[in-house]
Amino acid sequence: MPVTIATESVLSDNGRALIEASEAALLAVYPPEECFSFSAEELATKSTQFLVARRAGAPVGCVALVDQGRYGEVKRLYVDPGQRGRGIGRALMEELEGAARDIGLGLLRLETGAALAAAVQLYRRMGYADCAPFGGYPDIASNLFMQKRIGILLREDYRLAQLSRA
Repeated sequence: MPVTIATESVLSDNGRALIEASEAALLAVYPPEECFSFSAEELATKSTQFLVARRAGAPVGCVALVDQGRYGEVKRLYVDPGQRGRGIGRALMEELEGAARDIGLGLLRLETGAALAAAVQLYRRMGYADCAPFGGYPDIASNLFMQKRIGILLREDYRLAQLSRA
């Protein structure tokens, strides 16, 4: 059965349920003080695109793209445990990368946990590499910071062009 991916409201019942499931999955691995996830309300901004994967109409996964200006931040990649191993996480990330390119973002960053082995493996297979801490996240042993260039940094180039004209 094919999976469809579309932008949806994070504040919908399905959006909230996916965020809650994502949070529960994180808290099963990390103590609350080591979880740096965004709530549905924190993701409900004009600078965030929330993507939902559906199979047979039922929500089975999600990911959020937060436009941070000079880069996009990947938040809340989650796939229902019963649906894992079917390429849904990769499909969500590919859709997110396309959405980032569409709005002129050439760099994606994410903060994840080293203990989330399947997620880290997916990110590495997709070309994400370790990077320095960013975004005010604490540099603690459980954190892993990654990034991937996905195109030309249009926004950064535009700002530099504006500065050189001044």
